[in-house]
Amino acid sequence: MEGQSQIVQYKYLALGDSYTIGESVAEHERWPNQLAALLSTGGKVAVKTSIIATTGWRTDNLRNAIEIAKLKEEYDLVSLLIGVNNQYQGKSAVQYANEFEELLKISIRLAKGIKEKVFVVSIPDYGFTPFGQKNQSRISKEIDQFNDVNKKITTQYNVIYFNITDISRQGIGDPSLVAEDGLHPSGKMYSRWSQLIAKDITLK
Repeated sequence: MEGQSQIVQYKYLALGDSYTIGESVAEHERWPNQLAALLSTGGKVAVKTSIIATTGWRTDNLRNAIEIAKLKEEYDLVSLLIGVNNQYQGKSAVQYANEFEELLKISIRLAKGIKEKVFVVSIPDYGFTPFGQKNQSRISKEIDQFNDVNKKITTQYNVIYFNITDISRQGIGDPSLVAEDGLHPSGKMYSRWSQLIAKDITLK
């Protein structure tokens, strides 16, 4: 019918670990879901979110889960946030680099081979939570090392990179940014992540 606008639907795939699945927050507070809501504006755009993420996953766990899921190369947007459990479990940065690069290449393939449809999110710093505060210095140093790795690889592939680590380091100063478990971000912190990301994401 003339004058009637049609809703454009997009498929968004979020890959990750506890931060992506939103451990200790409600489903609508997960940052991928908050991002999808921000991108679904004006009644003209609808973003359907699929999440492959589980608390405790390392890069190799995520890789295995993607294989099992047998995903199609059909996504209009793909995000990748992975690595905190590699750091937490004492895995090497070299191993992380190899597995992260493989996951980034998979992400691009799932985004129809278009790197502009992919973005990477930095690893948050849990040293600035009640759980990690006593080891904050060591945790922050190691998180920085792992983020140096994922940012370098992301830049090499000309994929957009979002640094949310600085936001995560506000957790001790503002307890409302930390979930009730004393470790993971709250919905309020995830809101800040999603707002940062939404400013530079264009769906097309």
